[in-house]
Amino acid sequence: MQPTPENHYAVLGLDCNCSAPQIRDAYRLLAKRHHPDLNQNSEEARARTEALNAAYEILGDPARRRAYDRALDQASQAAAPGRGAKIEQNITQEVRLRIDGFLRGTAIEVQVNDPANPAGRETYRVEIPAMTAPGTRLRVPRRGARGFVQLRLKALPGFRFQARGADLRTDLRISAQRAEQGGTEMVERPTGGMIRLTIPKRVKRGEVIRLPGEGMPKARGGRGDLLVRITYRPDVRASRAR
Repeated sequence: MQPTPENHYAVLGLDCNCSAPQIRDAYRLLAKRHHPDLNQNSEEARARTEALNAAYEILGDPARRRAYDRALDQASQAAAPGRGAKIEQNITQEVRLRIDGFLRGTAIEVQVNDPANPAGRETYRVEIPAMTAPGTRLRVPRRGARGFVQLRLKALPGFRFQARGADLRTDLRISAQRAEQGGTEMVERPTGGMIRLTIPKRVKRGEVIRLPGEGMPKARGGRGDLLVRITYRPDVRASRAR
């Protein structure tokens, strides 16, 4: 039996049905993130860069990718159980990520209960590209059996931001004077940094101001909005004076 080829798709955090542009974009993103010069020339960064280069060398060439896919399929068939064995072809597992993991990208290790493994568990390392939409399903070829590990990505509730579909919600506390007079305030962006928010005059407590395109990625492109809820304490002295 020939050994199963290294899973180049998993190295790039992709499934075997990905497109050529997705392969290119994932490689560029991860090669930059793991470049040894940006990671104190660590052994892990060098090894990761070598694996990324090897994966892109194969998958970035259409002819070599087709040959690799055939070899991967043959190895999966050879490792498949014989008749009578009841081993699930696809394994589905839910993975919860922090909001910034969807926006900025991240690397995760997922432990999967896999009946094809005598130990019962397999660990898969998966790269999540930046601007991945919640609800995305990633398919990673299983080791030692036909089929895939299907990972469904969901967002964890955050401390500062809460996801509602593709929109993100946050609170902004302002002074009663700002609420009365209006003006501008700086608001933290989910992707990092700050953005200027215009506060209208006599804004009501609990009123929501929308910042378009600052929310979560959408499955079909684009992003949702950031919804900023205004909070403040009434100016007691001003109220009594009236």
